[in-house]
Amino acid sequence: MPPAAFSYRHLHYFWVVAKEGGVARAAARLGVAVQTVSAQVRELERSLGVALLKPQGRGLALTEAGAAALRQADLIFQLGAALPDAVRDAASAPALRLVAGISDGLAKLVVHRLLRPALEAPGLRLLCHEGDFEELLAELALHRLDVVLADRPAPHHPSLRLYSHPLGATEVGWYATPALAGAARRDFPRSLAEVPVLLPTSHAAVRGALDRWFELHGVRPRIVGEFEDSALLKAFGAADMGVFPGAALVETELTARYGVQRVGVSEGVEEHFFAIATAKRVQHPLVQRLLPPMSDAALHRQ
Repeated sequence: MPPAAFSYRHLHYFWVVAKEGGVARAAARLGVAVQTVSAQVRELERSLGVALLKPQGRGLALTEAGAAALRQADLIFQLGAALPDAVRDAASAPALRLVAGISDGLAKLVVHRLLRPALEAPGLRLLCHEGDFEELLAELALHRLDVVLADRPAPHHPSLRLYSHPLGATEVGWYATPALAGAARRDFPRSLAEVPVLLPTSHAAVRGALDRWFELHGVRPRIVGEFEDSALLKAFGAADMGVFPGAALVETELTARYGVQRVGVSEGVEEHFFAIATAKRVQHPLVQRLLPPMSDAALHRQ
């Protein structure tokens, strides 16, 4: 006779017997006859082809196979107990999901400002992935991201249909703690050759513009630190390591969070911001919230 089909109902009866330590107590817990419990356990043993219980004194004990079955049953029924909550959580989960790639050259305070229109959407679930600009564009092309926020437009690529949407620009200010601010303000920007200076690396598009600005003013800055991560740059600046550049767009948040003051501005230097998406993802309702009104001048197809 072929083995009986495996049944989770049979497994549940066995699990209760093992937990209760006997068939009679299991029957009482389940509210069924002792004969019903015994029959269910026998059907499980038949389907598995091994004995799970053995007589021991006046009761029953687990065989080695029974102990293995009990360990698996514990896992199965623990998951089963969690299922109602998981289903309810899924049913009430946010309906709108936005997966954003954040270029590592972009200031984190600016990111929050750029994402603010989407943050106002009810039921939002936001996932942010920070990384190298080129790597994020590759993820975007594979539709693993909905949008990439960056400080530069996507470069032209014949096989990638990416659209770069300007989100605005800001002048670049210079900031320092009170301990450094006085010296930095005197004879600014030539003072940047005397006071310690922190700069972003070339990961940030604004670095090239700042280097040209230094050259224009004949200033060789006293660079004591360079950072790929903009938040790390500001953290060291807040610890008196040096004067640092920052987006004037978020000056209120920047000065409040880091306890610094503006000491000057890089006139003629602007930091630009872009939302980059594929033709398909640009229709995402949350991506649409990030974009300014569409126009020929506002949309740059790469």
